[in-house]
Amino acid sequence: MAKPKTDRKGEVVTRVASATEPSDRVSGTTAADRDRPSLGALSASGVASMSTTDVGAHKAKTRSTRMQRLAGVLAVIAILLIVRDLVAPEMSLSIPSVPSGLTPYLLPLGLILLLTAVMVVPMLAAGKSPHILYRPEELTMTFDDVRGSDGLVEEITKTLNLFLAYRTFNEEMGGTPRKAILFEGPPGTGKTYMAKAMASEAGVPFLFVSSSAFQSMFYGQTNRKIRAYFKELRRQARREGGAIGFIEELDAIGGKRGSGSSHGDGVPGVVNELLIQLQSFEQTPWTTRMHSKVAKTVNAWLPSKLQLRTPTHTPANILVIGATNRADDLDSALVRPGRFDRNIYFGLPGRAGRRDIFDYYLDKKAHEPEIDDPARRDTLAAMTAGYSPVMIEHLLDEALVWALRRGAHQLSWQDIQHAKMTEEIGLAQPVEYTEAERRTIATHEAGHATVAWLVGKSRTLEVLTIVKRRDALGLLSHSDTEERFTMTQTEVRAIIDIAFGGMVAEEIFFGESSTGVASDLQAATLNACQMVGILGMGSSLISVAAIESAGGGVVGKVLADEARRSEVEALLTSSKESVGQMLEEYRHVVEALRDALLLRSELIGEEILDVIRQAQVHPGSLSLDPLDGRRVTVGGPSASSSTPRISPVPHITQPPAGPPAS
Repeated sequence: MAKPKTDRKGEVVTRVASATEPSDRVSGTTAADRDRPSLGALSASGVASMSTTDVGAHKAKTRSTRMQRLAGVLAVIAILLIVRDLVAPEMSLSIPSVPSGLTPYLLPLGLILLLTAVMVVPMLAAGKSPHILYRPEELTMTFDDVRGSDGLVEEITKTLNLFLAYRTFNEEMGGTPRKAILFEGPPGTGKTYMAKAMASEAGVPFLFVSSSAFQSMFYGQTNRKIRAYFKELRRQARREGGAIGFIEELDAIGGKRGSGSSHGDGVPGVVNELLIQLQSFEQTPWTTRMHSKVAKTVNAWLPSKLQLRTPTHTPANILVIGATNRADDLDSALVRPGRFDRNIYFGLPGRAGRRDIFDYYLDKKAHEPEIDDPARRDTLAAMTAGYSPVMIEHLLDEALVWALRRGAHQLSWQDIQHAKMTEEIGLAQPVEYTEAERRTIATHEAGHATVAWLVGKSRTLEVLTIVKRRDALGLLSHSDTEERFTMTQTEVRAIIDIAFGGMVAEEIFFGESSTGVASDLQAATLNACQMVGILGMGSSLISVAAIESAGGGVVGKVLADEARRSEVEALLTSSKESVGQMLEEYRHVVEALRDALLLRSELIGEEILDVIRQAQVHPGSLSLDPLDGRRVTVGGPSASSSTPRISPVPHITQPPAGPPAS
């Protein structure tokens, strides 16, 4: 409903009904409904059309004003030319020339001007806004290119519609549009990409700037650059109806005050400037100031009834977006209402989001038909838990590199596996093992794989290798088939059992263990301490995390208490004994995996399961027939239920890769 107008005395001015109002009432429409086409944009599911928003109306009005001014200038020039032809047709414009008496002084004068420019220009440039301006037509990405974040796209679309229909939202509904929003999240989650999509969808200028670009070696120039940036942002907004500013790594200049420098261009001074620019009195355009000055001068000579109208200041329609990985480090005044008052968190995509991202990128990259199998796509999403959108794109790019290495022009499933292993574990570094050491490492990793097959519930064995990568002489990589965010006590205990698999296998086959069990014992001890000291899976429900300080860790807290230390010892001993019983019973599986590693050096995915199945059917024999490439869910005799992965437990990780280099 339109608000009633008031005169200078505050009295309500009623509007005289027009002759068309009765027909409007009969048809069910009102003049207010016709005058606010942008209200529909506020509740639209997608981005509102430019023609129905206040930004579009401002653009049309600005374009019309610009054409009128151009026509006025051309009309004045045409009149002057006509007058010249009528009054003095022989008159012509002469080319200016330098008097002969000043010729000897031209060179010294030029040198003086050059030296002055060398000294003054750097000072002037030091306070220039360091932004990069992108026009809407220069940005090709849209919200359709933002995948795996449907909820974020919906929220940002609403924010964008408020930005586009800012005047209607304020005048018709009495709301205050958002002036600044904060994008928070881990690196590579699409904060910058989303901001570019916003600018492209909104059809307004996009001013990108990095926080480090504001820094200057000259005193006071950092604040001056910030002022220049916001001045240019508002200038573009007045010209185009709106403008979006994006500040990358906002925490670099918006950190908390009180912990660093307290004067000059330090953190307090920069933050103060940001606070002023985000919500304070902004300078009016020079045209408005000149108009107001002329009106005041003329009004001084006119009676009150004939005085000219003084122009009012209208704030520029700007939307500032700040991106950071550390929102907790920002000054509290920056994130209060009226400044960066809307925090939008960009998290890592879930399984469905990763599947959507894989579909998007695989449509653009050459791949073999087997990758189009929906089951393969689902497996890709499952095996990349914790990947950001950028990491997924990089994984496929690395897979293309592996395809080129084998002389192919399309990536295959094996290329993705190799790329994933290289990114997570490192490049293969083949070394010459002695025969005894090679056999020990193979037995060690076979023990890990056998225990994981036995105690893992719906786990997938991904890689089993004795090829050296980084500090690991061998490793077992395994994960859960489904994605979860909690782990049961049985599942955490299974992680400890898997860590003991290598050590116990060495003791069974060689009578003693090697130095390669160090990292396994470290992981098992850490998990056991967390079970007893944090997760309440021991005899005590007291959590040492509640009293943990910055200088101490959970392991030290638990082991310092004799009762807890004894409990951890009992837990580890019990786990080792149970693993010993399992490996004695499935000794033939360990031998089959060991022999396969000695022959092939590396088993990937279902190759591990094929060896285990053959060992179960034909104990003591090993077939080297080609593998069919089927994906099989891991589950041994003790795996009776389907239990997915992802643990919120701090540092509860999969067992270490294998024996480290000694």
